[in-house]
Amino acid sequence: EFVRTEIEFIPAKVRAIDYYRRTYECRTCRKNGQPYMEKSPMPDPVIQHSMASPSTVAWVMHQKFVNALPLYRQEKEWRTLGVNLSRATMANWIQAASRDRLAPLVELMHQKLLQEKYLHADETVVQVMNEEGRKNTTDSYMWVYSSGQHCKHPIRIFEYQPGRSGKYPQKFLKGFKGYLHSDAYSGYTKIPDIIRCLCWTHLRRKFVDSLPKDIQSPEATLPSQGITFCNKLFEIEKKLEDLSSEQRKSKRLEREKPVLEAFWAWIDSTRGKVLPKSKLGEALTYALNHKREFMNYLQDGSCSISNNLAENSIRPFTIGRKNWLFSGSPKGASASATVYSIIESAKANGLNPYKYLQFIFSQLPGVQFGQHPEFLEDYLPWSPEVQEACQ
Repeated sequence: EFVRTEIEFIPAKVRAIDYYRRTYECRTCRKNGQPYMEKSPMPDPVIQHSMASPSTVAWVMHQKFVNALPLYRQEKEWRTLGVNLSRATMANWIQAASRDRLAPLVELMHQKLLQEKYLHADETVVQVMNEEGRKNTTDSYMWVYSSGQHCKHPIRIFEYQPGRSGKYPQKFLKGFKGYLHSDAYSGYTKIPDIIRCLCWTHLRRKFVDSLPKDIQSPEATLPSQGITFCNKLFEIEKKLEDLSSEQRKSKRLEREKPVLEAFWAWIDSTRGKVLPKSKLGEALTYALNHKREFMNYLQDGSCSISNNLAENSIRPFTIGRKNWLFSGSPKGASASATVYSIIESAKANGLNPYKYLQFIFSQLPGVQFGQHPEFLEDYLPWSPEVQEACQ
């Protein structure tokens, strides 16, 4: 008789693994004057001269960058397991492992990202301590760049920079030619040879922000109309998701262009009825000033109507920031960007982030990718071997 099912929790365990190596002597070789000492091969460590193992470094990164658990809390958890592992040691592990093991993979993904035709970009503030010549309260920025929704291999790359100047995306995207989805930030205009596609979700949010607190009031009618136009476009887009690029472009021109024409006509007729400095007036001006960029997505069926892909990619970082608050140094911020790049790319490719990190730290040490860069191809998140091992 079956009664019930219970879920048992099995607490984590920590064990110390000692490595010993045998050395063999060939006496015949010695008599013949040949090399006669041979040592058994050893797996290369994740970090030289350290107790760090692939599983521990992967777990520390997973806890901080996936579960948003700051290092000082992890320090307490390790202590309950009988290990005195300081937050400073864990921070050093993250920096060393990301620099030596993860950064070469991120650089390869960066090269492949620039070969794409459709990209998304976004940025958010981050507080970084001990930046040279800057106060600790000065805003720095974490940028994210993502491949398009319909690309073959999803890529998410984060980059820390001390400012928000347009020179940073200009440098990062040097060589890229295609469609860039973003918000209306003017810094992206410095990037040459691109076609900008602005985010309709961002525009809709401006209409939502312009709604009065009492949405039943007559003043709510105009912002509601703007929201309705945006919702209509999103409804049509949802029905076109499974179409090919050419079919999607054709259907957009057939079904969405009339909605867009009505939207711009509504803006022209409404601008004179509202105060330019009001929230609604600013939303209308924002839309009209960037009309061409809001319409550019109609040029290609593989373009997106919104920049949600980049905003969703950067959200785990903003959630983590609420817990760990700041980065201790520019090197720490760069290491965080590298780890987030690997983790978010893993998620986008359907991988378990912890398994992927452990796979890299177990398999990549010892690989001579400096002399043979092509070896790194086998460790990218869409590699068949990685897909099989890290699902």
